[in-house]
Amino acid sequence: MKLKRSLKTAVAGLATAALATAGLIGPAEAATRSTVVIVTSNIFTSLNPSQPDTNVTINGDISYVQSMGFIYYDNNRNLKKNNVLGSYKIVSNDSKGLKVQYTINKGRVWSDGTPIDGVDLLLSHVLSSSKYSKDAKLGDPAGGDVAPAFDSLGYGGLYDENVVGTPVLSADKMSVTITYKKFLPDWEILGPGVSPVHTLVLMAEGKKKLGTAAENVAAKAKFLQYFEKKDTANLKKIGNVWSTVYDTKTINGSTNPLILVVNGAYMVDNAVADQSVTLKLNPKYNSGPKTNGIKTIVFRMLSDSTAASQALQNKEIDIYQGQATADAVAQLKAMQGVKVIGGVNACYEHIDVRVGDGPDEPDSYTGVFAGNGKKARDLRTAFLLSVPRQQIVDTLIKPINPSAKLVNSVFLLPGQEGYEQVTAKSGVSKYTSGTQASRTAKALQLVKQYYPTAGAGNTPVKIKLLWGTPSNARRAAEAALIKAEAAKAGFDVDATGVAGWGGALTSNKYDAAFFAWCPTSVSQTGTNANFKSDGANNFLGYKSDAMDAALARLEGKLSKAELISTIGVAEQLLIKDAVTLGIFQHPAVTAHNATLKNVKPAPLSPNLVWNFWEWKY
Repeated sequence: MKLKRSLKTAVAGLATAALATAGLIGPAEAATRSTVVIVTSNIFTSLNPSQPDTNVTINGDISYVQSMGFIYYDNNRNLKKNNVLGSYKIVSNDSKGLKVQYTINKGRVWSDGTPIDGVDLLLSHVLSSSKYSKDAKLGDPAGGDVAPAFDSLGYGGLYDENVVGTPVLSADKMSVTITYKKFLPDWEILGPGVSPVHTLVLMAEGKKKLGTAAENVAAKAKFLQYFEKKDTANLKKIGNVWSTVYDTKTINGSTNPLILVVNGAYMVDNAVADQSVTLKLNPKYNSGPKTNGIKTIVFRMLSDSTAASQALQNKEIDIYQGQATADAVAQLKAMQGVKVIGGVNACYEHIDVRVGDGPDEPDSYTGVFAGNGKKARDLRTAFLLSVPRQQIVDTLIKPINPSAKLVNSVFLLPGQEGYEQVTAKSGVSKYTSGTQASRTAKALQLVKQYYPTAGAGNTPVKIKLLWGTPSNARRAAEAALIKAEAAKAGFDVDATGVAGWGGALTSNKYDAAFFAWCPTSVSQTGTNANFKSDGANNFLGYKSDAMDAALARLEGKLSKAELISTIGVAEQLLIKDAVTLGIFQHPAVTAHNATLKNVKPAPLSPNLVWNFWEWKY
């Protein structure tokens, strides 16, 4: 079910919840060596991570081990083909456009035994083509207050902008051919995912048990008919199922088994709200690499990193990865029989300042940062100047990763080709030169232009900051540092933690937010959706014709020099408009039972589980 939003990201660390160590898998069970227990600080909320409110890392990780597509990335950011599921190739590339054919290998089956074919690739078009959604009267994804029938994150991306017509199904129904209006550098990561469309039809008809072979074949044939005829009534019913039925924290014997049908190596067996998700080996799995003897994977939700470390030492869990504190890392390294893997991953913390209306919000943003007039831009600049980014890195990140660096770009990360060149010319130096005290003094001078009495003990500029839940210790400390420093520049920051705050990223109630983007691919256009005027990830209401033009250039073939130059232009615009700033790359702290082999954290999301099939004791 997973569909990458505009090729870019999953939001990291959106929620945590306290959970006592009681009830974790005990040593006796762990000793069977066929179960892997993973601790995560995020809360599972949905089997469908491709909606605006469910696009969080834990949902994506669980989806990943349950679904196999045509490609994946390894721990060196290399794109790999999954030839077990099928294949893809360019059919033609000329003045008429780019045609790519995707073919499912014969004999692939869903977990209920239903054959996988090209019809199962067609839902991706419904979830990603605004034109199809409008033509089928399913709603305009960019239409404002009302979400389309399929509340999908796929709209507004590179596929949406460049696909021509609808995918063409082959005569044997094992292949689909997709046409794009031009050659796209990122064409390989635009391909369709597989979806059990027969189950969506059955659920739309009110079914609550697995279908027979004949019923499943008939249901798939109905989906194809609905798709080809743009059957509004029936597609809306399916859209309601896709957008709502998978959203659950609890899975047990009373759960409709149709929502559990997958093509991946594992399928959800049960889920206890806010505590755990247990997945068992799919006995019919034949869509990807063979597994190595792991029969059960358990995700445990535990926000207390110290408690998680102790559970790992007690062999109650097998893998710990999370937003560890310095004390927790030291504790991990001192443990016998535990392997600790450090470094950084591609998730990067950043702070965004709202400019305009959040997408699909019923109200308008009228806060102090609204618009691109001089006052709003000056106040946004002042706020960003007051954010103690280096202090955050030094205080919260360097104790975990001593070589951590401040991130001064939102297109490139330190060490990437072009990073130094871009940041030298972007204008970000206004946020790095001098001391934090001098930057905060400059911020106060800007604020005083509009609020003359602002100063020590007087904070007339009231803003609401969105960041996470109180139980996330690192984020809470980060928010406290921002609140304290901003007060010196005249800002009264309401930094109250909010449970389930990921769904509020578009909310016009908040003036600023900090969180992490976790890239899922290597892509020229991976950041486009964040800053395009109609971008799927543009939570800020930021609209700029100059930015749109720069990002449009990233969608074409560019030399390295042209690519760096174009990114440089985009970064300069963001600095000028005072929209966003990077803060730090997330320190990658993974600790696991040393007897568990082939745990190889990757920089891209899904960071930990990308090679789950290689795990073995």
